[in-house]
Amino acid sequence: MALRGKALLALMLGLLIGLVGACGGGGGQGSGGGGDDNTVTIGYIDWDEDVAVTNLAAILLEEELGYNVETTLSEVGPLYSGVATGDLDAFLDVWLPNTHASYWEEYQDDVVDLGQWYEGTATLGIGVPDYVEARSIEDLNEYRDEFGGEIIGIEPGAGIMKIVEENAIPGYGLDYNLVASSTPAMISELEEALESNQPIAFTAWKPHWMFTAFDIRYLEDPEEEMGGPEQISAIAREGLEEDAPEAFQFLDNIYLTEEQLGELELAINEAGDPEVGARAWLEENREVVESWLPS
Repeated sequence: MALRGKALLALMLGLLIGLVGACGGGGGQGSGGGGDDNTVTIGYIDWDEDVAVTNLAAILLEEELGYNVETTLSEVGPLYSGVATGDLDAFLDVWLPNTHASYWEEYQDDVVDLGQWYEGTATLGIGVPDYVEARSIEDLNEYRDEFGGEIIGIEPGAGIMKIVEENAIPGYGLDYNLVASSTPAMISELEEALESNQPIAFTAWKPHWMFTAFDIRYLEDPEEEMGGPEQISAIAREGLEEDAPEAFQFLDNIYLTEEQLGELELAINEAGDPEVGARAWLEENREVVESWLPS
């Protein structure tokens, strides 16, 4: 047989073997978004709590339960859609009943609700150092000269910016400007104010490591212009429990207190790398995660 003919025959046999293998299914611990039987895919958004819990979960799924883990950074909408269609196995940062209400209404019937994994409530607010005299958002006008008539904000497109601009400032009749910047820039200004014991008002939210690292508090919000408390939960794709029961049970078991999550986020911030920080936190908090692992 000519060399070209042999090569063609080998190619055809290889394609046939590959086709049979693909149709045959195969074993392993799971299937779904990752594309092979032992892969779990977790989608996440670039919010501190989601970066933290996703990296921690990935480490434990790989090293304790033997899965391959793929993480996908995206926007909220595509993550809900990905879990609903089965392209993703899980998303761990569902904010309800307000922030993600529209996504929940659209996708709740096509995903599995794993329930709340964060013990505290997720909230938005205007933060100040503990040492300032203002106690409530409505006090800000009284202390306008001290704060310079400014509330230091973050990225212009962030939801909390819209809430402060459209709800809190007019709702309390504040004669203040909301200064758009970025989250790192806001944190930097907060650190400078704390070092010099100066007043500062800034956009704040929980969970976030700033409440672990600094002596700060929310201004009281009696009119709830910043919105009410929310819960953080997780969702998984339909069929994950059957395809990867240990991974499903693990994700369903995740549970962190406000202090634990704050320390995890802070460890990541100090390390400058999510995996390095998560591993450092894990070394000091092994007992926290033991109950998450399937027996």
